[in-house]
Amino acid sequence: MRITSTSCICPVLVCLCFVQRCYGAAHHGSIKVTRNQTKHIEGETEVHHRPKRGWVWNQFFVLEEHMGPDPQYVGKLHSNSDKGDGSVKYILTGEGAGTIFIIDDTTGDIHSTKSLDREQKTHYVLHAQAIDRRTNKPLEPESEFIIKVQDINDNAPKFTDGPYIVTVPEMSEMGTSVLQVTATDADDPTYGNSARVVYSILQGQPYFSVDPKTGVIRTALHNMDREAREHYSVVIQAKDMAGQVGGLSGSTTVNITLTDVNDNPPRFPQKHYQLYVPESAQVGSAVGKIKANDADTGSNADMKYTIINGDGSGVFSISTDKETREGIISLKKPLNYEKKKSYTLNIEGANTHLDFRFSHLGPFKDVTMLKIIVGDVDEPPLFTMPSYVMEVYENAKIGTAVGTVTAQDPDTANSLVRYFIDHNTEEDRYFTIDANTGTIKTAKIFDREETPWYNITVAASEIDNPELVSHVQVGVRILDINDNPPELAREYDAVVCENAKPGQVIQTITATDKDNSANGARFHFSLDEGLSLNPNFTLRDNEDNTASILTRRRRYSRTTQDTYYLPVLISDGGVPPLSSSSTLTIRVCACEKDGRVRTCHAEAFLSSAGLSTGALIAILLCVVILLAIVVLFITLRRSKKEPLIISEEDVRENVVTYDDEGGGEEDTEAFDITALRNPSAAEELKYRRDVRPEVKPVLRHHASSSLDSIDVQEFIKQRLAEADLDPSVPPYDSLQTYAYEGHRSEAGSISSLDSATTHSDQDYNYLGDWGPEFKKLAELYGEIESERTT
Repeated sequence: MRITSTSCICPVLVCLCFVQRCYGAAHHGSIKVTRNQTKHIEGETEVHHRPKRGWVWNQFFVLEEHMGPDPQYVGKLHSNSDKGDGSVKYILTGEGAGTIFIIDDTTGDIHSTKSLDREQKTHYVLHAQAIDRRTNKPLEPESEFIIKVQDINDNAPKFTDGPYIVTVPEMSEMGTSVLQVTATDADDPTYGNSARVVYSILQGQPYFSVDPKTGVIRTALHNMDREAREHYSVVIQAKDMAGQVGGLSGSTTVNITLTDVNDNPPRFPQKHYQLYVPESAQVGSAVGKIKANDADTGSNADMKYTIINGDGSGVFSISTDKETREGIISLKKPLNYEKKKSYTLNIEGANTHLDFRFSHLGPFKDVTMLKIIVGDVDEPPLFTMPSYVMEVYENAKIGTAVGTVTAQDPDTANSLVRYFIDHNTEEDRYFTIDANTGTIKTAKIFDREETPWYNITVAASEIDNPELVSHVQVGVRILDINDNPPELAREYDAVVCENAKPGQVIQTITATDKDNSANGARFHFSLDEGLSLNPNFTLRDNEDNTASILTRRRRYSRTTQDTYYLPVLISDGGVPPLSSSSTLTIRVCACEKDGRVRTCHAEAFLSSAGLSTGALIAILLCVVILLAIVVLFITLRRSKKEPLIISEEDVRENVVTYDDEGGGEEDTEAFDITALRNPSAAEELKYRRDVRPEVKPVLRHHASSSLDSIDVQEFIKQRLAEADLDPSVPPYDSLQTYAYEGHRSEAGSISSLDSATTHSDQDYNYLGDWGPEFKKLAELYGEIESERTT
């Protein structure tokens, strides 16, 4: 089967179609299709043959955006098996089959029923097959082919990022790059010139230009000045078909702003200024403003103002307001119209951020002259001093003159002044002032010890204009007189020990005086001379404003007298001197040998240790508990059994083995070891009374006389033999345990059995050297040895 298309508009495709037809004619117009044939011969493997298609086909092409009334013809399918009798049926499957593309199943003609858009889908993949119409069996294998949508110029270029906003510095050189714009065209860039874009400028000349291929926008003029024009709107066009006639185009707007550079120096609008300042202006206050204009903006317009010369440079100062870029003129010193009526200042304004590329446009500073006129103002009276300090004694009578304040009218009129005191506080009521002379007098009696200093405010006003008032601070110091006697600095708690010795210092006292140091710095101490000589205590003046209290005799007793009262006379060194008498209380206390006080109360003798009642109760409880423990211990000791060893001579070891829990080591009733210790004391063999023996008892092999020398081991064997042959024993196994220690060793026996009756030459004196743990053992063996010796 071959595929033919009448829509081959490309010369190459026409050639391909021609070649196809020629190739088919050379082979008598048909190519037979043979499928993969497989022969299954025994002993041979399967052989695959490459199939030969019975049709020749190529790609189909269909124009996009077809707007005709009839379906668009795409191409034709033809099989070599088709004899033209209608027995061959053509089937089309794949993308768009039956909806977009339809086929005539008899002729194989393919048509497109819809208008296609290449920008949405560039090609379609379909499958074609020829089958027998009667049997529905395929005549040839299914084959795949592609229908490509052929592009036409139906999409205009677009600027996806527009409109644009960009800046460029003013005064830039010609050709400075500003921005690169890019337009995209949805048409096929591989087919024709549909997607070949060319850029041009529609608006913005002669200031800017655009590269037709790259879309780079550049400046087209020298020294573009922002101060002349700041904003530009440039329109850029992109046209496809390489800019030829009939091409589609799109445009965008580029908003270009020139940024500022410091290319303009500051300039004062005037070369001479005049400023009026009243003489009453406060120091530190702003009295005027001045400004130099700068066409630049931002930091390029920042400037600094300075006073470069003039007779007012020491009276006025200037600073820069960074917000408004103005020069603020302030007053440094007070003005006086009567002394100086005008000042001249030369003020300079200069840029702080310079651009040396434009230094040829400078200098970037300007100077102007400012004349300041001082205005005459009716001023309040002026005191001769900024503040006053006066003094008065505390015993001054009411109406005593303290001092005088003076104020004058600074104006030319020299008006009379009136004085008064602002009675805003209680301190101001202690004084009065003469309204005409300004003399200050006392109005109350003072007490320096209560208030040593007074601060008052004196006001002065002109008689002609009472509203103009000035004030001054007056401090009055109250001078001291000796009007307070000295007294003890505090309440002293003096103590004397019962075992004190004569001449012993028991207390050091000091005094205080409310008067200042001039009237009370030196104190004198003594006993009251009007009283008889004190036999118990005496006083010694240390001449350093302190005094010592000393004992006059030996031994003091609390039972006889526990408290003494000592009158002390204290005088100061003022003029005239003042004195006072104070009583010092001295308590008698019991002290330790090192002088520490133990107790000072007579009822404390019941507790010589100086313990509190709670401590005594705790000690008594502890004593009672200890006594109860001792009584309980003695009772338990008496309730115990008598020990096995009742004499020091009966010293032996008792080895008892039993399975039940008895009375401990002292329980010897469970087993009698007399037979082991003295075999001769063993009883005769006894038989059971409830069973009659069937055989005669076995006679003992040795007489009783020979038991004295028999060995314990032989004795145990003998008893074992008797137990084995005795028919009267119980019908069960009986375990008899004997404490046998074996034969004697060459070193002798270490057992204590028979030690009471055995004489030994062993010396036990070394036990005394073993320490307190063996003290009892050493005493025991020492007494036994002494008895043996005796």
